Amino acid sequence: MTKPLLTAVRQHPVAHPGDRVLFNWQKTAWLYLFLFPSIAFTWEAASWTLSLASALLTFFIVGIGHSVGLHRGIIHRSYQCSRAFRNLTAYLFVLTGLGSPLSWLKLHYIRDYWQNRKDTPRYFQYHHSLWKDYWWYLHVSYLPGNLERYAIPADDLEDPWLIWLDKTWYLHVLGACGLVWLLFGWQALVVTMALRISLTMLGHWFVGFVTHTYGYSQYSIAQADVSGKNTWFLGLISFGEGFHNNHHAHPSSARFGLKWYEIDFSWYMIRLFQNLGLVWAVQEAGKDQTLKQRATPHLTRWSWPWQESDKQRPVRKQC
Repeated sequence: MTKPLLTAVRQHPVAHPGDRVLFNWQKTAWLYLFLFPSIAFTWEAASWTLSLASALLTFFIVGIGHSVGLHRGIIHRSYQCSRAFRNLTAYLFVLTGLGSPLSWLKLHYIRDYWQNRKDTPRYFQYHHSLWKDYWWYLHVSYLPGNLERYAIPADDLEDPWLIWLDKTWYLHVLGACGLVWLLFGWQALVVTMALRISLTMLGHWFVGFVTHTYGYSQYSIAQADVSGKNTWFLGLISFGEGFHNNHHAHPSSARFGLKWYEIDFSWYMIRLFQNLGLVWAVQEAGKDQTLKQRATPHLTRWSWPWQESDKQRPVRKQC
């Protein structure tokens, strides 16, 4: 990176004027409430049966609740479905332990707004280290001063189900923990709840960091600071969410894995739900007009971790 460009990047504020980035003690406590018991007790509690149960729960709860439901369905509206199916996927998202679906929806609109501009606050630029991102993503919150700027659909902000889940989501997770403990014992609590939720939170953070920083891209987005990267292995284990450059270029497509080798389990589930009549009007890249107007295809380009000259190095000033 040239010095003038590096200087310009460093001049970007951590948050846009009027917005704030603040330490969130509830968010921090929630992470370590599950992470510490996982570290302390997993080796004693784990078994093949509980590990399989945890993996299956992750597949259905994270796959359907987060990737298929909240991300591709509720936020990007890449398909249509009944109110009952939408509400079910929002509730499954709550059981991921990631937080309130309404809060995640708001943050997604805020992040997309800034990443598609050239004055992106550093908080959303991904031009910082892995460890700074760990701190920012899992311990602090971005608080907008003016939510109207981000054009979040009113029917989402006023959705009674999402509002109720926003107020009560943690009670559902803690209630599920208590139920698992009572019915199956403390070992099941550790493996199927604490460990599963810890890995989901850490995994979502790690996939997000890497797929905005390293991997291959096949599209560039004009006048955007962030275009995302595709990472094959992370795409495989994250229900297709790791094909993030494809997603930035085709935001309204329900399909993220566009090449034959880009395995997108969420897309396969959406096709299954379509065949079952649970979703319809599914938008698919290559068949429907999903390409962002400012997106331009190009030959595959790679970004590697050791290419430090292509990255903006971390700014020393902390938030």
